[in-house]
Amino acid sequence: MPNFPILETDRLTLREVTPEDATAMYAYLSDKDVVTHMGLEPYNSPSDVLNEEINWYNSIIEKGTGIRWVITKRESSVVIGSCGFLNMSREHHRAEIGFELHKDYWKQGIASEAVEAVIQHGYTNLNLERIEGIVDPTNLLCQKLMEKQGFRKEGLLRHYEYNFGKFIDVYMYSLLREDFKTEI
Repeated sequence: MPNFPILETDRLTLREVTPEDATAMYAYLSDKDVVTHMGLEPYNSPSDVLNEEINWYNSIIEKGTGIRWVITKRESSVVIGSCGFLNMSREHHRAEIGFELHKDYWKQGIASEAVEAVIQHGYTNLNLERIEGIVDPTNLLCQKLMEKQGFRKEGLLRHYEYNFGKFIDVYMYSLLREDFKTEI
């Protein structure tokens, strides 16, 4: 992707990650409440965030398997979360959406606003037909957000992931282009 797309909403700017964002990202990626539903252990340092998370963002773009934006408030450049696509299949016109947000910004509609912008970009610019959400059944806030955005719960995928030394079940959500609530 030659020019990384910047997405703007009423309150947010979603932009490409930079190495300088590692410290701000560490503020939420070191919080167990934030990362537990991502299947991750809390990060131990900003350098770990740079070497693992930020490098992963760059690798999925290089491989063509995804794109991840960092989320900032429009009036600030400080990163408060991220949102984007992973496991993208251009052949099948589908991708999985993922996001996380600093706990200080939960329940303010910020994640929903970012997810909607990313969905819009996926249908408008990436030629997606289907967007999937893989959700931990204990993550009630994420389930609520998925449903608010029009995703349909398709079912329970038993022992779908292996996290924290055990197999876990997840819900599969999907949103088809024709189901998206905003005109594209």
